[in-house]
Order: sequence, then structure tokens, then C-alpha cells
Amino acid sequence: MHETPGSDPAPETVGGVRYKIHMKVSEAQQAFFAARRPRKDSPHTTDAYRRDLAGITTLLVSELGRPAEDLEVADLTGPALRAAFGVFADGHAKSSVLRAWSTWNQFLTFCVADGLLAGNPMGAVARPRTPALTPKPLRGEETPEQLLSAAAAGSRRARDPWPERDVLVIALGLVAGLRAAEMRALTSRSLVGRAGELRLHVKGKGSRDRSIPVQPVLAELIERYRESCRVRFPHVRFSPGSPLLLDRAGEPIGRGALEYLVKSCYRGAGLHDRVPVGANLHALRHTFATRLAEDGATASEIMALLGHASLATSQNYIEATGREQRAAAASNRTYRALDTLG
Repeated sequence: MHETPGSDPAPETVGGVRYKIHMKVSEAQQAFFAARRPRKDSPHTTDAYRRDLAGITTLLVSELGRPAEDLEVADLTGPALRAAFGVFADGHAKSSVLRAWSTWNQFLTFCVADGLLAGNPMGAVARPRTPALTPKPLRGEETPEQLLSAAAAGSRRARDPWPERDVLVIALGLVAGLRAAEMRALTSRSLVGRAGELRLHVKGKGSRDRSIPVQPVLAELIERYRESCRVRFPHVRFSPGSPLLLDRAGEPIGRGALEYLVKSCYRGAGLHDRVPVGANLHALRHTFATRLAEDGATASEIMALLGHASLATSQNYIEATGREQRAAAASNRTYRALDTLG
């Protein structure tokens, strides 16, 4: 079977169906991302997909002993992928392996749907068990309030303190439950509505936008922060569509800088030992959801406010509060006997 330069890969017939199994893997991956464009994935999601595809492709090149530019879709067999994922798993955390497995499963499902493969070989690759979500809120009943007070007092150690921004970032996590990417996507026009009916429009994960009811005090925090921006950057013109959160140079704040800001606030307040390992900024979001559950919010309400894709994810917060478990334990008849003692 021969191909002429610039022509489409010659198809091969498998079970009466013609598949383009000789297409280059690099070309198939480009087609995969082109097909995903209508989904409007965030840049962060696209970058993660590209890293996962590139990482396993590099291991496939090593496993098959062929240059990356020569790798064909036909080379994506179960044994080859199983070997590549085995090496990948040796040097990566379970969550990273699970994410890479999901990325490749989506890519190869696309290949099947687009007539590039007869079947998805990922069935031959063991998939890590999905870990159950364990909410990681800040520890200590008064910790959120202490954190806000310390940030407002300028406790974060910095050469150029900016308490207005610190308080706003923490508040966006604690009273709106925003993710880091959602905070960075906010603009001045994200807050809308009349007094008493204010809502924060959020560009959510997976293109799931949502609208969160907020109180006037958050609007005041935003305005106080915007005024501090005008003082700090008098020559910068801020349009309604400009990113809300800025770095010290007046540029849109980066993901790493935002994470560092929150971590510094914990340390400045002396509360870093109350932050679950690996949570950092996300601990603010988990605290928001946990307090909702403790105060009686339903799983569907939590799902709407946090932008979860699954009701089961929201239900985890209710189960984690132990409210239902406490009610069950309180119904124990033995407690009536305890009431009669001294």
C-alpha cells in the first residue's frame, strides 16, 4: 500500500469497514483538538490534554523504537499503550495517571468515531480507581473569620502590602466558592444586579457558567479593591471587560501568583497548620461548600452554587458534614437512659 505526498492516508479494510489506520499520530491529535473546538475548552484544559498526549506519546516512541514523526495510529495497540502507561505510572501520582488515562481514552474514542481505528485499545490498559472526593475545608470553626481579619489588617508579609486584594480573593473563595481559574476570569462586569439582588456571573469549569447570589458587602469589597487599583495604577484605563484581579505590575494575575497569594495569607495569619495538605486556595471553596451543607443546603443547591457536573459530587459535602449520621446516632434509645442518670 503506497501513499503519494500530500494525499490522505490510504484506508485499510477491517471487517468490511475502511479505516485510516496509517494516519500519523501527530495528525490524529491535531484533528482531535480541532474536533473539540466547539466545546470551548478552557486554555488550562487544553494544555492539560496536550501534556497528557505528549507524555504518553514520548513513552510510546521509546517503547516502539520509532521516531515520533513516524508514529502511526496503527501503532496505538493495547500492548504498546499498556507498556507506556506502566512506565508513566511508575513516576506519577495516581491522580495524574487517571487524568492521562481519561485523556487518551477520549482521544482514541475520537479516533474510532472518525474512522481512524476499528476499536479503542484503552480497554487493555488498567484504569486507576477513581478516588472518592474528600472535602478539605479549613480546620477550626473560626478559621475563615480569623483569616479574613488578618488579611484585612495587612498581616501578609509582602514588600508592598495590598490588603484590599487579599481580602477580596479570600472572600471570593469563602462566600462564592470560586475556583482559581474562575477568579482569574472575573471582570468588572461580572457583578450585576440591583441592591439586594446582586449576582456574580462566573465562567465555570467545562464551559458551565453560573450565577451566584451575593450580598452587598461583597460588592463593597470589589469597589474598595477597584479603587485601590486606580490609586496604584493611575495611568491604566480599566474597561468593563478587563480582568478584575491584577498582579503588582497591573497585569492579569497568574495562576501561580494567585496560589502564592493565598498561601502567604495563611502564613501571615498564623493559620497554615489548619489547611489540609494539597488544598491551599481550593480549601476556601471546600469551606464554602461544607458550611452550606452544615447550614442545611440540599445537594442540588450546592451543585448549582459550586458548578458541579455531578450531583454525587455535591452529595459528598453533605455526607462529610455528618449531619445525617449525627441525627441517626441521636435517635439511639440509650440516650434516654442517660437522661435519667444523676
